[in-house]
Amino acid sequence: MKVLVIAGSLRTASFNRKLAKLAAAHLREKGHEVDELDLRQVEMPIYDGDLESASGLPDGAKAFRARIAAAQAIFLASPEYNNGVPGGMKNAIDWASRGADQPLKGKVIALGGASPGAYGTTRALSAWRMIFRLVEAFVIPPELALPLASKAFDEHGAFVEDRPKKQLGNLLDELVRVASALSSAS
Repeated sequence: MKVLVIAGSLRTASFNRKLAKLAAAHLREKGHEVDELDLRQVEMPIYDGDLESASGLPDGAKAFRARIAAAQAIFLASPEYNNGVPGGMKNAIDWASRGADQPLKGKVIALGGASPGAYGTTRALSAWRMIFRLVEAFVIPPELALPLASKAFDEHGAFVEDRPKKQLGNLLDELVRVASALSSAS
């Protein structure tokens, strides 16, 4: 199965980049093909309907849409900014959701997030569920909200404790199971 793994943060040393790397490693260990997306690879301007009408989709949005379409499932590791979703990732989804040939429609998505705060990224993950529901993607019920992330990773980006590693593994295994079941049903 091909899984698109997205770090929803632009910051190089982001906890969510570490989480995305660990997710990609788990999926590869299980024999899945992984496409790791860095948002900088698909740069695009702030969504503007006038710009879209005048010029169509920017190249970054086209590339992002193509990578979504090529994947059978998506794992998004998202930070929480000001009790909500990060603007750069939300902007990418705004561009990707344009047009009739919606690449997110029916896509199976798993959500995770790491935050230095005590609540993990629970508010952002809740907001992502509403956003993805609107574009008719299917977000699986389990999620991983990793609190106190500054203590969760070692200097190499690995989990310090086994519990979050197991939670992430279970989440990704469920993502693949659901995506496989839905693709064989269609």
